[in-house]
Amino acid sequence: MKAEEIFSTALETLRKGGTILYPTDTVWGLGCDATNPEAVAKIFQIKRRSEAKSLVLLASDLDMVAKYIKEIPSIAIDLVEVNDAPMTIIYPGAISSTPLSSGDRWHLAWNAVADDGSVGIRIPLSEWCKQLIFKLGRPIVSTSANISGEPTPKRFTEIPAEIKEAVDFVVPPSVDKESTGKASQIIKVGLTGEIEIIRK
Repeated sequence: MKAEEIFSTALETLRKGGTILYPTDTVWGLGCDATNPEAVAKIFQIKRRSEAKSLVLLASDLDMVAKYIKEIPSIAIDLVEVNDAPMTIIYPGAISSTPLSSGDRWHLAWNAVADDGSVGIRIPLSEWCKQLIFKLGRPIVSTSANISGEPTPKRFTEIPAEIKEAVDFVVPPSVDKESTGKASQIIKVGLTGEIEIIRK
């Protein structure tokens, strides 16, 4: 497949509520439209993971983050502006759907958000990811491509066949030019400027 065809197929799969296996700026991820509860449920099924556990989402920029967070703490804006390494920020006050709703593009899927209403979002350093998210127009899920409890694959060759066979579209490894093979740092922020480092 040519680069344009790969990109358009990944985008169309997301638009239709499908799941993809794709390279990020950290490790290979399992992804879907983060506003679609049914698609998010598929990700949990593929990973054999409890829906009680929250997911990391990717957004194209802070403007997109602002659409799905009630109020972005000013400290988070500062962190994003000076950041030069993969960084996931856990924001309070996610704008999400309810379990009884089918979801819409203006709310994050209820099952993509933590029980306390917070959500982890990263603006990827990968231009390929950014463009995919920008064209979709809403955040996508980015969770490691492994069965829950098993080691996180650092490269495409380490991803279990079971995972590759379970998704609707596998982005060819030739696209991967930007992943580091290392997980991002995770920082939790509060509305009054408090910071908690969850993972360095």
